Amino acid sequence: MTLQEAEHAPTKSYRAGHFPLPVAQYLRLRERIPPLYGLLSVNAGILAYTHRALAPGYLTLTIPAILIALSLVRMIAWIRPTTAADFDCDTAQYRMRRTTWLAVIISLAFVAWALALDQYGGPYEHGHVATFVAVTVLGCVFCLTFLPTAALLICVTVLSIFLVYSVLMGPLVRVAIAVNITLVTLVILKILRDTYDSFVALETTQRALASERRQAQALGAENARLAETDALTGLPNRRHFFGCLESMLTQTRGDEVFYVGLIDLDRFKPVNDTYGHAQGDRLLQVLGERMLAQCPENAVIARLGGDEFGLIVKGGWEEAEAAAQAFCAEIRRPARIGDIVVAVGCSAGLADYPASGRSAHELFDRADFALYHAKNEKRGQCVRFSSELERMIRTEQALDAALQTADLSRELSMVYQPIVATENRMPMGVECLARWTSPTLGAVAPEMLIASAERIGRAREVTLALFLQALAALTSLPDSMHVCFNLSGQDIADAETVAALIALIERSGGSPTRLIFEITETSLIAKFDSARDALEGLREIGARIALDDFGTGYSSLSSLHQLPLDMVKIDRSFAPRLDETRGRRLIAAIRNLARSLSLDCVIEGIETEEQMLSARIAGFTLAQGYHLGMPMPLADLLDRHGAQQRGNTFSVA
Repeated sequence: MTLQEAEHAPTKSYRAGHFPLPVAQYLRLRERIPPLYGLLSVNAGILAYTHRALAPGYLTLTIPAILIALSLVRMIAWIRPTTAADFDCDTAQYRMRRTTWLAVIISLAFVAWALALDQYGGPYEHGHVATFVAVTVLGCVFCLTFLPTAALLICVTVLSIFLVYSVLMGPLVRVAIAVNITLVTLVILKILRDTYDSFVALETTQRALASERRQAQALGAENARLAETDALTGLPNRRHFFGCLESMLTQTRGDEVFYVGLIDLDRFKPVNDTYGHAQGDRLLQVLGERMLAQCPENAVIARLGGDEFGLIVKGGWEEAEAAAQAFCAEIRRPARIGDIVVAVGCSAGLADYPASGRSAHELFDRADFALYHAKNEKRGQCVRFSSELERMIRTEQALDAALQTADLSRELSMVYQPIVATENRMPMGVECLARWTSPTLGAVAPEMLIASAERIGRAREVTLALFLQALAALTSLPDSMHVCFNLSGQDIADAETVAALIALIERSGGSPTRLIFEITETSLIAKFDSARDALEGLREIGARIALDDFGTGYSSLSSLHQLPLDMVKIDRSFAPRLDETRGRRLIAAIRNLARSLSLDCVIEGIETEEQMLSARIAGFTLAQGYHLGMPMPLADLLDRHGAQQRGNTFSVA
């Protein structure tokens, strides 16, 4: 609690673990001291009243009036509203020390006055004095539970005086009463001490829990921030970008307009190739700082990955173009990186809501088409999605039409890329990679095949046709080699596809333990729970599951814990960083994390012998990449494997 907060805190604002121990002790004491002074005042008034006709007036009127007035003044001081000073540890400790000594002084005054009155009256009056001493002492003990030092000093002071007085004055009955009061008080003091110790233990425990809770909240807030922040540039990341886009789509009314844009750097690869990835990363950091400083209030700029940035601008074309051109101007300015000065260019594509699309997917795709057009036809410029680009999208329809009528068993084929042991280059398995050669369109990129299959509803047919070829390869390959087969998000989300895969495995007669199904976390985000159930079903028959492209931005630690995984494949973008000390440490940390979770780990994208040696030094036992083996037909793979067994070397040609 800050002093500003404490200024408005109510008197009874105590809460276990909410304050430092001295402050908590002082606040609890504030609740007990006023009743203590009230008890003293009432008892003193009654004792003076019973002796009014027996003792002199100064003992029945003057002295008790002074003592009662002093008690009332102290009671008022304790019941006043709290101030900021009451929540200061040093002030609380000082006031409790002052209270301790005042308690001793006041107790001496009351006992001296009571024993002076004891000189007058008969047995009843003497008994009243003894009762006054006993009740007052016990009341003080209970009221001073949270100030045990004061309670102990009062007991020692009052009871020692009363005990000595009783022994000296007699009779024996009075001595017995004094001894009984002392014994009872000692027992109560023990109980009081235990209660105080419990209070201290409770405060300590609650304060520790409160501290851990604050740390957990701070860590959670920091994790939430980091989850939406690009670690390299400090800009918002892909997740934050799409979160903002979805939020704008939800909140924007029908007549409002905003633009989604993509900015891609030109000539960035030569910077990496010439000066190294460390300098390339530093350039991205400089550009990120510039764009963040340049970002207007009506815009969001984010790093989507690699050298690509996303842009959302609330407003019309003029505002969107101005923001995009301003960012591009900052990117084009030469940047000093250490002892060198580098300059890169950029191209941008923009798509507007609602004319270009009404969903995040549509807007992003159309901005990507505009960017693609800019990089190929108008490099260095900002291109707006238009009807001309719309016609380019129509080419997708030709792709879909060709796949709609394709003979999958004849047009689809598989090539196989080896996954080798880093120790001896022996192939331990292969990854199956799809190929489509259309009679009308020619060779079609695998990603376009999958996207088209999902659009036209043939995703299951394509997956099963390719999987049949993978199973055939499984029976031809040596028993020591496993086969990795990629599943898309739609495959995993489709229970019938998963069931068909399991049925094909059972009919094939091949060992399911040699099968590894590769998935990416991005394909699971929409239906995480159902995907996990599907993966569990595949594991139940003996197949293994690998998380592909780990570390590309979406992958998270939670996936490693929540998904039924057996293997992690580190994305190929990490392989070039094996040449850097910092990159090797990062990649080794990922490998150690996988090992701690009992997961096999494969590093992808090995393209040089140096990277291969660095991967082996970093502790990787499995690797994959063009340097270790190009994707090839099954027959070529078997020939090369046979040659390797004969010559103990695996050819990568």
